[in-house]
Order: sequence, then structure tokens, then C-alpha cells
Amino acid sequence: MTEPTMLPAAQRVTPISFGQSFVSSESFRLLFREGMGLIEETAAYLDGQGRDDSRGLVRQGSLAYATESMRLTTRLMQIASWLLVQRAVAEGEMTPEQARQEQNKVKLTWQDQTSAPELFALLPVKLQDLIGHSLRLQTRIMHLDALIAGAAAPVEEPGDSPVAQQLGLLRSAFGR
Repeated sequence: MTEPTMLPAAQRVTPISFGQSFVSSESFRLLFREGMGLIEETAAYLDGQGRDDSRGLVRQGSLAYATESMRLTTRLMQIASWLLVQRAVAEGEMTPEQARQEQNKVKLTWQDQTSAPELFALLPVKLQDLIGHSLRLQTRIMHLDALIAGAAAPVEEPGDSPVAQQLGLLRSAFGR
């Protein structure tokens, strides 16, 4: 059995962080614009046409409207927070470590629709569309957040892996 070649510390290559490369990419800029655009569109709807639409709802529909619009707003606030923190990292205003500390203050949590399907169907179509778009965006951001958090985990040096440690113990026990 041959031993793996170990590079001296000075020659080891540091892996590229997915988070740092992603937040500096055009894909992130597109995601940022999409998220902020959805926030603006939702605010305009809820402050304008949404008010008019909600007045014409039956009692159960009004309750569903209030509940779903509040959850939509909460979901979008979490999305905005995540996007703004990631943009700050991209622009060098925050380190990835500072971003992780900020993200611990405002956790991304799954904010699903709570209304039963028959109540959700009573909502104005525009609100239903905004909720659907926000849920898809939330799913993408939570996936990216998990990837970034996973990429932020410390990378073990090849010699520090559990397998390498066990091989070292075997070598020392058998004199090889």
C-alpha cells in the first residue's frame, strides 16, 4: 500500500468558498434584483390595489387575507435581510464571519401559507401570485444559505481526517 503524498503547508491549495464566489457573481445580482423587485411589487400591491381587493372579500376571506399578507410580509423581510447581508459581503462591507453573526440574529425560517386551500382560493389572484413567487424565492434562498453555511465550515487538512488519523495509529502500532 502506498502512502498518500502530503504537500507541505505552504503548497496546499485553499478551496474557493462557494459563498464568496456566489455573492460576487452575476447570478447573485439577478437574485438580489428579483428579491428587491418582489418586495417593491408586494408593498405597492398591499398599499394600493390590495386594500381595494380586500374590501370585497367575505369574512373568512378577509381573515385569510390578513393572515397571508402578514406572513408574506414577514417572509419578504427575512429575504431582504439575507439579501442585504450577502450584498454587504460581496461589497466588502462585512466579512463572511460577520455575515454569519448577523444571520444568527435574523434566522431564515420557513414561512409557508397557513390558510387551508379553500380559504387560499378566496384570496385575490394577485396576492396568490405574490405568495407563490415569494415561496419559490424563499426556497431558493434557503438552499443557497445552506450551501453557503456548509461552505463556511472549516475545511480539514488531509492529514487531519479521521481515516488519516486511524492510518497513523496503525502505522505507529505496527512500526510502519
